[in-house]
Amino acid sequence: MRQWWSAMAAALAVFPTPEWAQSPASDWQSAAGGKRAFEVASVKLDTGPFRSPNFPLDAGDSFRPVGGRFSADFPLLSYITFAYKLSLSPDQRQTLLAHLPAWVATDRYDIQAKAEGTPAKDQMRLMMQSLLADRFKLAVHFETQVLPVLAMVLVRPEKSGPKLRPHSEGVPCEATPATNDPPKPGGAVFPPVCDTYMMFARPNVPAQAGSRNTTMPLLAGALPGLGKLDRMVVDQTGLTGRYDFTLEWVQEDNRNTTEIAGPAFLDALREQLGVKLQSTRSPVHVLVVDHVERPTEN
Repeated sequence: MRQWWSAMAAALAVFPTPEWAQSPASDWQSAAGGKRAFEVASVKLDTGPFRSPNFPLDAGDSFRPVGGRFSADFPLLSYITFAYKLSLSPDQRQTLLAHLPAWVATDRYDIQAKAEGTPAKDQMRLMMQSLLADRFKLAVHFETQVLPVLAMVLVRPEKSGPKLRPHSEGVPCEATPATNDPPKPGGAVFPPVCDTYMMFARPNVPAQAGSRNTTMPLLAGALPGLGKLDRMVVDQTGLTGRYDFTLEWVQEDNRNTTEIAGPAFLDALREQLGVKLQSTRSPVHVLVVDHVERPTEN
């Protein structure tokens, strides 16, 4: 018998509500062509060794076509965040899990699926939305709430920091093609591919993070995860267009146990990117989970 849950709706993730937004549906879903589905799909509970997916299931756009094949071995929570193109801060993740059955975050499901043609990454997301609705009976909706947030603003009006530069001034994306292989540290260009966020945190050295061909709203959405912030961040810099950035800082755990030289996270934001965070309240779209069930295996 299927185990299910729907007694209490759960806030899954939040992201800024753009002033131009007319509905919770975002531009990426419309651009990807609306509702889609895999031709065939297999969903099985997996208790064996973890296997890497055949392409990154992150919120970024970096993607090398995989011929319509989807292969992954993750808990349901990871598939939901992939399907709806979300990045959860640690606090958002904990808030979600407090209202969901434990298996959503602990039990891994092996999903093997095949789509017609060579769909793009966002089209794969739409297919995953359909699969989750069909096999996990996942039902969600969006609602707008006014919540405490951190506003990302410029330290100096209309001027970014030395490590936040227009993408047009950096290495073109065409010079570093997208790959589905796991990233590695080092190299002349960081990150080595565009349209993704990368972070390396190693013992006894400052943490490093960066992205190329990104936007300021995407940067704001990534900051809670990078800096272990307890609130979401909304972009109020007024900067438009595409940017490259790198950021180096000493994580709090390292600051307490070693003598690593380098700034704390918030200081690094000011000195390197030219931005600071201010407490405020803002309307945001919240993805709410109304119902979910364990799937039957096939």
